[in-house]
Amino acid sequence: MCNFLVKGEKIMSRKKWLTAHIDKELAAQVAENHSLDPFTALILVSRGITEYEDVEEFFDSDFSFCDPYLIADMDKAVERIEKAIDDFQKICVFGDYDADGVTATALMYSYLSSRGADVMYYIPDRVSEGYGMNCGAIDKLNEQGVKLIITVDNGISAIEEIAYAKTLGIETVVTDHHQVGDVLPDAVAVVDPHRPDCNLNFKDWAGVGVAFKVVCGLEKGDYSEILNNYADIIAVGTVADVVDLRDENRAIVKYGIAKINSCPCNGINALRQVAGVGERPLNAVGVTYSLAPRINAAGRIESAETALKLLICDNLATALDIADKVDGCNRQRHELENEIMKAAVAHIESNKQIKYSKVIVVCGEKWHHGVVGIVAAKLVEKYGKPAIVIAFDGDDGTGSARSVDGFSVYDAIKSCEDLLTHFGGHTMAAGLGIKKEKINEFFIRINEYANSIPDVAPTLMLDCKLNPAYIDSSLVESLEMLEPFGAGNAQPLFGIFGVTIENIKAVGEGKHLRITFSKGNTQFVAMKFSTTLNEFPFVGRDVVDLAVRIDKNEFRGEVKASVQIRDMRFSGIDEDNLFKSQTLYEKYRRGEKLTTHEARFLTPTRDFLLGVYGLLKQSKLWQFDVETLTYRAKCPIERYCTMLVSIDVLCELGLVEKESDKIIFVGDGKKADLSQSEILNNLNRIQGGEQ
Repeated sequence: MCNFLVKGEKIMSRKKWLTAHIDKELAAQVAENHSLDPFTALILVSRGITEYEDVEEFFDSDFSFCDPYLIADMDKAVERIEKAIDDFQKICVFGDYDADGVTATALMYSYLSSRGADVMYYIPDRVSEGYGMNCGAIDKLNEQGVKLIITVDNGISAIEEIAYAKTLGIETVVTDHHQVGDVLPDAVAVVDPHRPDCNLNFKDWAGVGVAFKVVCGLEKGDYSEILNNYADIIAVGTVADVVDLRDENRAIVKYGIAKINSCPCNGINALRQVAGVGERPLNAVGVTYSLAPRINAAGRIESAETALKLLICDNLATALDIADKVDGCNRQRHELENEIMKAAVAHIESNKQIKYSKVIVVCGEKWHHGVVGIVAAKLVEKYGKPAIVIAFDGDDGTGSARSVDGFSVYDAIKSCEDLLTHFGGHTMAAGLGIKKEKINEFFIRINEYANSIPDVAPTLMLDCKLNPAYIDSSLVESLEMLEPFGAGNAQPLFGIFGVTIENIKAVGEGKHLRITFSKGNTQFVAMKFSTTLNEFPFVGRDVVDLAVRIDKNEFRGEVKASVQIRDMRFSGIDEDNLFKSQTLYEKYRRGEKLTTHEARFLTPTRDFLLGVYGLLKQSKLWQFDVETLTYRAKCPIERYCTMLVSIDVLCELGLVEKESDKIIFVGDGKKADLSQSEILNNLNRIQGGEQ
């Protein structure tokens, strides 16, 4: 029996703040050499963009794309596709169900249709077929007379499937961007820039980017015509696949954002409307949060074909109808995601073995496969450690893993590969298959692996410190120079340190906060979205540090800087000691062997316990984190672990109760004997040499 089977929360884990080192003299030199705003140059240098050619390329408005024929097998791919077009052979574009695969399919299908090809498309079902080519699908295509399959965003690992297609007289052209295995498929052409014989300076396209290069090859290298027609679709897929926005990807997204804001295709236009964007200009971040999730949602919840039909639709009214369906899938995705997240958190909170493990593993029956990856990412945010969420259908489990910087979840899963039916992925995200009978051993083994490597704390990387006196419209203009933002070129995150809270006001029907801060003679306003007054642990006159993003706010032609808070902390807290203290507490809760010194440090004195008891009695209901309680108690932050143990003891003695993230005082009129606390007795035994 699986002990980890589960029969809404939005609390983020505490992160350690790190500020990028910046050579200010070098930044000044970069600004002078390239006639840049000093602040823009500062951000470039913080991200390692310092060489003259790299800076020039970053801002190049007339980017020169590389010759598509430099990619291995491009000539063979173009020749075979041209033959299929000329001979009117049935072509199938074989795609994938995520946004990258859907946009790649839309691009290739639309282009071939414009050339008069006899073309169809096929996207496998996420649940019943899974990723990539399968023999059942090939049989269906054979029955429909397909003579050529062009894969997009898949195919490089379909060795057996492509060989099977060949026995049926179907040839294949592979276009993919995933890593190449030891053997290439027996295809007419394998266009994958990660082939070892592909010597390119840049090869990190998304799947839609590789499809773009193939289409440009079919157009004899004419990029301008393809970008004029399809840049919006290519950009959405590139952004959605979270590839680094540098070199050609950066140029693709620049062109695409311009098209999205001026003359998008009917499908993108309709998506803008249902997403509530209207006529407002979108940047790459806006695409990430408004358009891409809706395309992904169709493949997660219903059928990716719905999203594909939207992108290839030639009628706006029809596109709006389809977009409504896609938007409905996105709403359903949110509901499923919240439902599974709630169940996962409830189970984790009720099982200390899972909660305090170094790698969280949680699973449930009939959880929707399409959202477990999103839930895993949310659990990483909440608990600050790698998380694996597994959906079981009978004895078969399909899981998705997400991680924190510094911990390779792929390597961790690989250490358990003998327990798995399949696995794959990379450092920060991975997928796996597992039988139910193996789940307990998997949990033990993956945590043994985590115990064998150094601990890592979740981090928040700041680009630089920011003096609030410099927050104005000119700062917004400086930051716009760095667009588009995305993977490899994240929207800058600034640290504003030592500011005082002057006023806190609930806005947006109480769902958000508008906070006024001061530092010296400067006052500024910042927004804390999706936070109510009851959830906000800070009060007026608290001195805090802020991690903020600066966005453009344009109203009636006037441009202002909009400050959005991404994280907050009390100023002056020693984070190294905080995380050491947290690590010690979790070690204790996992039941690992403690030293005498560690046990003594964890054990609260009678006076310490009385102090915590008094604080909780006074508040009656504590609904914030224990770090805030430690701060309010004026307790040294290194005793954070002692504060956590104190709350455990008070719960054990029936003086307080925990409900979700709240601590409720129930000790009125009750007397408690500390000698009856098994927690204290165990810690005292360890100090006496017993364990």
